[in-house]
Amino acid sequence: MTITELVQGAYEQRASDIHLVCGLNPRYRVDGSLCDAAQFCLTDADCMAYASELAGDFFDTLVEVGEVDLARTIAGIRCRLNIFSQQGHYSAAIRLLNDRIPMMSELGLPNVASEFPWYNQGIVLITGETGSGKSTTLAAILNHINQTQTKHILTLEDPVEYVYTPEKCVINQREIGKDTKSFSAGLRAALREDPDVILVGEMRDLDTIETALTAAETGHLVFGTVHTNSAADSIDRIVDVFPAERQQQIRLQLSMTLKAVLSQQLLPRKSGKGRVLACEVMKVDGAIRNLIREGKTPQIYNSIQTTGSIGNILMDRALQQLYANGDISMETYESARRDPVIPAGKMAGTETRKKETPSDDGASQRAKSNIQYRF
Repeated sequence: MTITELVQGAYEQRASDIHLVCGLNPRYRVDGSLCDAAQFCLTDADCMAYASELAGDFFDTLVEVGEVDLARTIAGIRCRLNIFSQQGHYSAAIRLLNDRIPMMSELGLPNVASEFPWYNQGIVLITGETGSGKSTTLAAILNHINQTQTKHILTLEDPVEYVYTPEKCVINQREIGKDTKSFSAGLRAALREDPDVILVGEMRDLDTIETALTAAETGHLVFGTVHTNSAADSIDRIVDVFPAERQQQIRLQLSMTLKAVLSQQLLPRKSGKGRVLACEVMKVDGAIRNLIREGKTPQIYNSIQTTGSIGNILMDRALQQLYANGDISMETYESARRDPVIPAGKMAGTETRKKETPSDDGASQRAKSNIQYRF
């Protein structure tokens, strides 16, 4: 099979990824599970041909370094590629992106997320494990800004995934390794490029985080991703990057610039078709700002729990609501929840489903969502 045929087949089956490994059949990842894409075993020659075609002009880099990240459009579908060497053979992981940038309302995000594009400055973090839909969420947020406001959007990505069509905004998309050396270098340069909104694909090192905080302090709206599973963990992850003698200063800066954290999970639907989004939301109010500044992140859990009126919701609460709506099974709820003590039918300190108001979260919107995250 050609690469084009594999990608077309993956798209038709709503697969999120394609895996090509010497000695195995090509595999698709559909709704989180791997399945055979074809009944033939890949040889070393097959993998070499695929690697050469996928890497293109970057094949020399692949040979020299042992792996290469890039994005390409294949069969009209935008794909993120990682080609790498293993045990003397080449393998490839191909991530299929949505064929269009979805609207925020189509993703089943919590209602409070609709506020994010309208912040004037500060930092908004989208967190979650790999494959939890962070890139799709960020693309939807930025495209909403693009459609509704007149601003300059600057993105730093590794690689560029979704390609935006400028509408009301001026948009510049810079790829790490191609347009700029690193996230930190690109972010430092961004401060001189008159952006209103900055997307930092990954906030993973001291220089990048420090510059992002500076950008937020100087009046920019910064969106970034962190590979953590909760809002409180995100605070600790950022602070712990810095040496001990600087951590109090960073807590102070973060308390003043952080606007919100959205933590995501993608879970298999009870119907067996597609996946559904579960979100934890932490909007930073005065109480949470004080907890961040004082280093009392374990208490953030309770603060989120008691501020549902402003849109905050714990992950376990979101999971409970998905279970109550029939979107996920008991088994999925049990495996995804954070607190092993809380049963699906009860959440400490909360009302039952019948007593909720629709504005507390986005559960009803998620149930009506007609767009599924591909990955």
